[in-house]
Amino acid sequence: LIMSPAMWKWTCLVSHLLLSTTVSPLGRQQPPHPKRPFITFTGEQAEGNFNHLVVDERTGHIYLGAVNRIYKLSSDLKVLVTHETGPDDDNPKCYPPRIVQTCNEPLTPTNNINKMLLIDYKENRLIACGSLYQGICKLLRLDDLFKLGEPFHKKEHYLSGVNESGSVFGVIVSYSNMDDKLFIATAVDGKPEYFPTISSRKLTKNSEADGMFAYVFHDEFVASMIKIPSDTFTIIPDFDIYYIYGFSSGNFVYFLTLQPEMISPPGSTTKEQVYTSKLVRLCKEDTAFNSYVEVPIGCEKNGVEYRLLQAAYLSKAGAILARSLDVGPEDDILFTVFSKGQKRKMKSLDESALCIFVLKSINDRIKDRLQSCYRGEGTLDLAWLKVKDIPCSSALLTIDDNFCGLDMNAPLGVSSMVRGLPIFTEDGDRMTSVIAYVYKNHSLAFVGTKSGKLKK
Repeated sequence: LIMSPAMWKWTCLVSHLLLSTTVSPLGRQQPPHPKRPFITFTGEQAEGNFNHLVVDERTGHIYLGAVNRIYKLSSDLKVLVTHETGPDDDNPKCYPPRIVQTCNEPLTPTNNINKMLLIDYKENRLIACGSLYQGICKLLRLDDLFKLGEPFHKKEHYLSGVNESGSVFGVIVSYSNMDDKLFIATAVDGKPEYFPTISSRKLTKNSEADGMFAYVFHDEFVASMIKIPSDTFTIIPDFDIYYIYGFSSGNFVYFLTLQPEMISPPGSTTKEQVYTSKLVRLCKEDTAFNSYVEVPIGCEKNGVEYRLLQAAYLSKAGAILARSLDVGPEDDILFTVFSKGQKRKMKSLDESALCIFVLKSINDRIKDRLQSCYRGEGTLDLAWLKVKDIPCSSALLTIDDNFCGLDMNAPLGVSSMVRGLPIFTEDGDRMTSVIAYVYKNHSLAFVGTKSGKLKK
């Protein structure tokens, strides 16, 4: 569960799911439960925010990514190991970093903000990526946070120049008989020539292997990546794709994004910038990224549009929710939090909604779009392609649920929005995070709010 910086500042709170109030199915507030003490862990004040948290599902150990630190904590928040990641002399204008070649920019002591924290269970290591040196990663042994490797000598090792936490999201795809893959999605901060917005990388068994983080496939014409065209920035100067969440399911990897778009309001001749939440899907085995499809997602309740994605979490339906949704109990359900409107990404309104999507329904919409495009209907319809009216090409082939694209009709956008089912709204204390799981056939969701409350 990754909460907003405001929630994580200085102190990480863990309780036995202590709740200030519980909302009944009919929306009535129940009396507060008797308060139990929180277990707390407080970092050094000079470090600033905690950024990311992952829990080892086998041991219960907690790994906490902070500014200039990685902590390993016991399940009751006792510090077991600390690993320093910064500060160090750097300048964000140095590309490649000064550790690779001399940089003419002035170097100053710079904090290392943790931008991604992943557990690689297969190799018993932690992948910790920071903001120093254009976003390089350390591979740390889970037991003692000993540095196993820190690749930095190739351009593929620089994952993102963005300094903010929450700008990078990674998904590991694991195999039993070959090296794993790491799908990396990142904001590019106006530097599409340096950083792909999505790519798949090799996760070698040897943490110091030459091929660590290399693109799964790369030749003169094709690579395992998507780059935003530089021309896009002439239309929307501050264009970027912000990645909120990522996961794998079945044969696909998914990322949930927020991205700017220029639209013409009804009755207006001028365009204005809004933000659109989109789900991006890629085949796990697609080395050329011909399977890239994105579909807009959002939520509406009582005529109010909730379009700014704040957080998401993948869970199972469970028997009771499955019956009401007419799906199977093991079907994937996406729990999402949206704030009201779609115009102010950085200053979201406090009105927010918790909504659910059936993943199969989204996949069905994508399949319909692929089938129509391969019949030659419509255009590729991607906002971040400078030319939006590239026509779909016709091809005689069967497109099933696991179709992974050809070197045509890609990347592809779905024009019509998939609407989620709103199950809870909050008007005053914006929901900023969500987690869910199934307990005794019931699907339970927990949300964190802007003010630091936890709701069940």
